[in-house]
Amino acid sequence: MKSCRNVFSFSVLFLFTIAYAQNNVLRLQIDSLAMLKNADIGAAIYHFEKNDSVTWNGHKHYPMQSVFKFHLALAVFQKIDKGKLSIDQKIFITKKDLLPNTWSPLRNKYPDGNVALPLSDLLHYTVSQSDNNGCDILFRLIGGTETAESFIKDKGIRDISIKATEEEMHKAWDIQFTNWTTPYAAVQLLEKFYRGNILSQNSRDSLWKIMIETSTGPKKIKGQLPVGTIVGHKTGSSGTNQKGITAAENDIGIVTLPNGEHFAIAVFVSQSKESQETNEKIIADITKLAWDYFVSTTH
Repeated sequence: MKSCRNVFSFSVLFLFTIAYAQNNVLRLQIDSLAMLKNADIGAAIYHFEKNDSVTWNGHKHYPMQSVFKFHLALAVFQKIDKGKLSIDQKIFITKKDLLPNTWSPLRNKYPDGNVALPLSDLLHYTVSQSDNNGCDILFRLIGGTETAESFIKDKGIRDISIKATEEEMHKAWDIQFTNWTTPYAAVQLLEKFYRGNILSQNSRDSLWKIMIETSTGPKKIKGQLPVGTIVGHKTGSSGTNQKGITAAENDIGIVTLPNGEHFAIAVFVSQSKESQETNEKIIADITKLAWDYFVSTTH
């Protein structure tokens, strides 16, 4: 799991110019942190304005869990941009849509279904609150997981697989591994999204607002950042199986620095025998290392 400890270039995709000696400091800090954990850790960090970047296991496949709801939301907003869906259109939700035994604030509020909600609300439930039922309703709306995967790949993000819905992932532990990304690909996608290279300006701004309002995973990327820091992110978590293994404790997002600059970060903690608290702290610690590094090098 200690392979691929490399500072990388995003090549022509982002026209990077990398200060290797400087980034090596941050990489070594991440190295020291990760070596002490009984977990498979993958991370990628990219400062948009400085074109500074670093990865750890950046090209390794990690199960996404609910991180893929960001990818799904991009696919939904793309259909809105094309006029195939409307942000205000009402989506009728039946009780059959609201599966039990899954994370669903939507079901908790409307236990009997029989309600028509605007697509904007469903997107908020799915991304900001990581609602599993909302997620699968959106998958059905756009034509399935293959539609989301194809859309992301069409945008130049090749190291991605979206095969299973939330309902399907709940059927067996191993199914979650069919939904994977690399840390490198996750940061690529965040960068393309933030720069407006995927969605219209209105859709980009709407999704960014939803991501800023994310209420899940407060101890992950945001865990050690100063109060009030603007962070748009999407979390993912598998829970822990009977063997005490956590397949996925993840967070990807974009952090706004005090000077108004930004960095994207993706941290995936997989096959972990650590506690949930420790897994979340790994994400928070790596984010804080990046924050401190970029703040200290700001001129």
